[in-house]
Amino acid sequence: MTTQLTPQESEDFFYRALCNAVGTGYMDGYGLRMACDRSQYKDCREHLLRQEKEACYEDILMQILRDGGSLTFEDLECDGEYTRSITLKEVHERVQLSPAEHLANMLTEDDDAETADVILQTVFFEDIIFG
Repeated sequence: MTTQLTPQESEDFFYRALCNAVGTGYMDGYGLRMACDRSQYKDCREHLLRQEKEACYEDILMQILRDGGSLTFEDLECDGEYTRSITLKEVHERVQLSPAEHLANMLTEDDDAETADVILQTVFFEDIIFG
């Protein structure tokens, strides 16, 4: 059985996963750090601040993707073996490849750090590598 998500649903799920796993430092436990182009981060932050007055870290990361940039999980422990970058295209294609129970948790807003972890790993690695 496959799940078909709209691009907007994929972005929403990915955003919530970022909030639950990156914003809380959950992915740090794997020796991964979120990275992006600093000048693009600054530009996106300023753009969002002009529109919304406040912008959290995850809002800025999503704006980077929407503006055509990429996000990278940098591997800090295994000589870069697990460093991976994604664009918005991968978000749209891969979120729906996450295990059905985790997608169901997102749909019912019963998601947690484990759900976020699984979705982020699926998007960045196309598989569950850690945990």
